[in-house]
Amino acid sequence: MSNALPYLVYASEQGEIREDRTLLMTGRSGFDAVAIAADELIPLPEGSDLFMLPGRRPIGLDPQTGQFRICEKGFAVAAHVAPAHTLFYLSSYLREPDAPVLPLFAYGAVGWRRRHFYVPAIRIDPDRRQDPYGFDKVAIQQGIRRWKKAQPNNRLVIHLADNCVSRYCCPAARNFFMGRYEAPLPVSPACNSNCIGCISFQPEQETITASQQRLNFKPTIEEITAIAVSHLQHAPCAVVSFGQGCEGEPLLMWEVIRESIKEIRKRTSRGVINLNTNGSMPEAVAALCEAGLNSIRVSMNSAQRWLYEAYYRPNNYCFDDVVETLRIVHRYGGWTSLNYFVLPGLTDAEAEYHALHHLIRTTGLKMIQWRNFNIDPDWYLQKVQLKETGPALGMKKLLQRIRQEFPQLAFGYFNPPSSVIRRYQHSSPTRIATDAC
Repeated sequence: MSNALPYLVYASEQGEIREDRTLLMTGRSGFDAVAIAADELIPLPEGSDLFMLPGRRPIGLDPQTGQFRICEKGFAVAAHVAPAHTLFYLSSYLREPDAPVLPLFAYGAVGWRRRHFYVPAIRIDPDRRQDPYGFDKVAIQQGIRRWKKAQPNNRLVIHLADNCVSRYCCPAARNFFMGRYEAPLPVSPACNSNCIGCISFQPEQETITASQQRLNFKPTIEEITAIAVSHLQHAPCAVVSFGQGCEGEPLLMWEVIRESIKEIRKRTSRGVINLNTNGSMPEAVAALCEAGLNSIRVSMNSAQRWLYEAYYRPNNYCFDDVVETLRIVHRYGGWTSLNYFVLPGLTDAEAEYHALHHLIRTTGLKMIQWRNFNIDPDWYLQKVQLKETGPALGMKKLLQRIRQEFPQLAFGYFNPPSSVIRRYQHSSPTRIATDAC
């Protein structure tokens, strides 16, 4: 067993993180603790967070015996890695019977070696739009004041400033007020999914709470257009996106979105108009493409019908509608992405790999955004009634295999601006993987 691997870390009851030099760090894949290879590790990215996991004892690897062993010194620790990074393994632990359900974050494995934390992950997107050093608090506040002065009665401006920035430090909203990259356009207070891990709504009887407050009004075409036109006209790498974490399903407001797109395109042809969606209404999406929608990102926890529907618990739509939405946008020549929720051991399981392969091949998919799944893995697996995950390829191997089999498929984490889309269409995937906007 290599001594170059990081040591296991644990947290005291006071939250102090310590190393256990008798054990090496391990990871979790599905239900199982697994050994981690040195070439799967990177230093903990700036902007990541470390969490103590109450009621959970960390599992390490004894370098002398090669056996897994529980650390009784404290609680497990996990890393919620910074945006643009995709995890290979989750934090590995033994859950005690009375352990509370964890909040809606991603819980990656983490270890300590030579004064640095390490995580099993990869930077999947070179785009720097959400890197922490790029945010200027002064510029953000100046942008808020400028927008409130120019649009004092625009409820969407107020929502983005007072809710998204001030309460939740939303990176998309902060970028908007800095006048750059991707601007959020939340539009819908309602949803036609009942996602287990919804971040903006949880039933009162649930043991967790939503991580943010949902939009409680319906923006007008004028409110939307005022934001979108200005941003598209002036921002570098400009994207505007309907469908945000602080709202329900934007397709329930598709008529408003359609008319907004028409008004936007009357005033500017610049930038990308994108829709983040569950993809539940193919005919509505076709109407949006007719109006000028450029890009769509469809969220999925799984490319397997049964697992998708067990998580999304859809109302008045089904998995086939979601797949048809991707096909429709492809036929219109639009950019299609998956917002693909990564849960190691499940995402890289053989059955999921084959389902994803089929989905890519039959929809003309342009991009996968490999997003870490913000959910307690035990709670999720119990909710979807999954008792075993089957053989897994490993996330690193899965990424390599999909890259080899679909060389024109883009990998990333964010919705790309028009410059990247054009460069992708005329360059090799290797260049796209190393070039930022």
